[in-house]
Amino acid sequence: MVIDSLNGLMNSMNEEQALTVQLHEVLSYLSQVGVASFMVLAQYGLLGSGVSSPTDVSYLADNVLLLRYFEAAGEVRQALSVMKRRSGPHERSIRELVMSAGRIKIGDPLRNFTGVLTGTPEYREGQPQL
Repeated sequence: MVIDSLNGLMNSMNEEQALTVQLHEVLSYLSQVGVASFMVLAQYGLLGSGVSSPTDVSYLADNVLLLRYFEAAGEVRQALSVMKRRSGPHERSIRELVMSAGRIKIGDPLRNFTGVLTGTPEYREGQPQL
C-alpha cells in the first residue's frame, strides 16, 4: 500500500495525534497480514537543524529513505540515502537515483561530491563521475 502523501492526509485531519494513532493501527494491521506499506512525506528545509516535517511518524517505519534533488553538470539530479534501517547493517552512502522508462537505477556512491544532502553539492576532485 502506498500513501502519497502524508502531507495531504494530514491536511484532511484535524489533529496530528489522531493521524498518528490511525496510521499506527492501519500499518500494524497491514504488517500482520503481510502487506508492505510505503509512505511519502515532504520535508522542508535543508538537512540538519533546518529540516522540518509537519509530523514525526518515523518511529512507525522500518526504513526511512531520503530523496534529495541536487544540481550537477547542468542537470537537476536525484540522490538517495538511507536515514534509518530497523534491522540489518546500515547503508551510509549517498547514491544517485535515476528513474526512466519504467526502470529504477541506483548508482554508485557519489564519492566525488560533498554537500549533496544540502542540495548544493561541490566537486571534491575533477569532474563528477555520474
